[in-house]
Amino acid sequence: MEGSATYLIRPKHQHKFKPAVVKECIREIVKERLSGMLYEPDEVPELCRSLADTVKEKVKTLGYDRYKLVVQVVIGELRGQGVKMTSKCFWDADTDSYAEEVFINDSLFCVVTVFGGYYY
Repeated sequence: MEGSATYLIRPKHQHKFKPAVVKECIREIVKERLSGMLYEPDEVPELCRSLADTVKEKVKTLGYDRYKLVVQVVIGELRGQGVKMTSKCFWDADTDSYAEEVFINDSLFCVVTVFGGYYY
């Protein structure tokens, strides 16, 4: 049989989604973009889209070629309130994972979550 099989049912260890590495990418981007920023409700939708796009592009450079990436960004005004968030996913615990980072300054909070689902 010539050539090697191109169909992979599991990623090689070095290509698995690594939450700690992705979390550090998120942290760097969010800290750079949001430090010292004031909450402006009119700017939040575009800021969320921009952050999600930036995070997705940065995570793509990490080599998760066969992963579907989903990035969720939530930004709200910090007024002493509590916030609870949850998510549910049906996935393969051996290959799929997620990373999240919470950023808070004097004016706003931001939660960024990146889900990585492996394509079989």
